[in-house]
Amino acid sequence: VQLQASGGGGLVQAGGSLRLSCAASGLTFNRYSMAWFRQGPGKEREFVAAIEWSSSGTWYADSVKGRFTISRDNAKNTVYLQMNNLKVEDTGVYYCAAGTPINTSVRERSSYAYWGQGTQVTVSS
Repeated sequence: VQLQASGGGGLVQAGGSLRLSCAASGLTFNRYSMAWFRQGPGKEREFVAAIEWSSSGTWYADSVKGRFTISRDNAKNTVYLQMNNLKVEDTGVYYCAAGTPINTSVRERSSYAYWGQGTQVTVSS
């Protein structure tokens, strides 16, 4: 299984936007929920957003609700994270993950069996 995240790597000013992508291979994509986590400097990896296989269910961390949107295209085996109104505190390495969590565990790292390598997002003030 490979999860290839992209879309980060540069510097974006606060208030700006970025779209991250994560292309999956080696798994039956439409059988998995997908999620984004992030890890800021000196912080633990934290949940950002998740989407179930049919896109009928989405979940967000309170800190990004209303600014970030998770979506997926099962025909392309890809999950996206549209990030708007970025803040300095959004800086970190963003990881995509695939798993089969129950609804009450979508925010837990242990619910996801497969992880991508991460893509850096840096927001400047």
